[in-house]
Amino acid sequence: MTDSAQRWMMVSAGKPLVRESFDPLPPGAGEVVIEIAGCGVCHTDLGFYYDGVRTKHELPLALGHEISGRVVAAAPDTQAWMDKAVIIPAVIPCGDCDLCRRGRYAICRRQKMPGNDIQGGFASHIRVPAYGLCPVDEHRLGAAGLGLADVSVVADAVTTPYQAVTRSGLGEGDVAIVIGIGGVGGYTAQIANAMGATVIAIDVDDDKLGVISGYGAALALNARELEFPDLKKAIRGFVKENSLRPTEWIVFECSGTATGQQTAFGLLTFGSTLCVVGFTMDKIQLRLSNLMAFDARAIGNWGCEPALYPAALDLVLDGKIQLLPFTERRPLATINEVFGEVHDGRMKRRAILVPEMLAEKQA
Repeated sequence: MTDSAQRWMMVSAGKPLVRESFDPLPPGAGEVVIEIAGCGVCHTDLGFYYDGVRTKHELPLALGHEISGRVVAAAPDTQAWMDKAVIIPAVIPCGDCDLCRRGRYAICRRQKMPGNDIQGGFASHIRVPAYGLCPVDEHRLGAAGLGLADVSVVADAVTTPYQAVTRSGLGEGDVAIVIGIGGVGGYTAQIANAMGATVIAIDVDDDKLGVISGYGAALALNARELEFPDLKKAIRGFVKENSLRPTEWIVFECSGTATGQQTAFGLLTFGSTLCVVGFTMDKIQLRLSNLMAFDARAIGNWGCEPALYPAALDLVLDGKIQLLPFTERRPLATINEVFGEVHDGRMKRRAILVPEMLAEKQA
């Protein structure tokens, strides 16, 4: 393992990622070493690489935080994880500080995010804390027609919106509006639908809107074809025609764009909840008093607490959330090309990068 372990390093923003060999051993106390099955390419990775968002770990750094794989080495105190198939939380809290003891895992000040705080998952192996690992039942995985690489995206693209939906209090009969349905947004729509909401999807890509219409969205609207007043009118008309609630809409901003955020805030109505899931460095102007006037609320969402991972994974293994129509496996060695395709909008599905050795085993 130590002779063949490799990772792709970001040496500078926008510069080609460089492959290097490294030794992931030995795992320290509380740690494990995982042979990576797959690592999803997230908008956050592109933010680090293209947009100048600073990583907490100094460069060079392997990016990637949507990771699944198998434990191949464990410290004496983590031996129970040996040979287990697992998903690594995208944000790993320490589990022991005051914040964690009070259930505030998302803001743990000792948290570790692969590809940001520590070396990430665009690699053949990774050494991480064992705390919070999510076990994967490989019998159920196979029965669902999935491979271990496929569930890598559960680490963020599924669990992050799962936590957002859970926090929103969404339930049967609610209206859920999802803005930006590529990646995280597509899973947000599926999760909201699985929990009994009527889902309205908004995007600027007809292809993505067409796909999500078959996976949970009752109404799909192209924001590029509608001025905002017409967009809001279309939503109100749909709600009225279907005898849905005209108040308390739950709006999920998943696009990570300034326009998407403005649209999301503009769609607030009485008793609404705005869930900010996407990220952008851009700034917008808004009238914050709308929250007061509508008795509405806005909540952020950073990652997902480890305790919620098994329930999110269950939705996948039970077939209530579909992964394969929204993902595409690519060899890890093509990472530079894949980054370019994703950044330019040429890749319609979420890329999962598979290390060469694992790709050969799975072929």
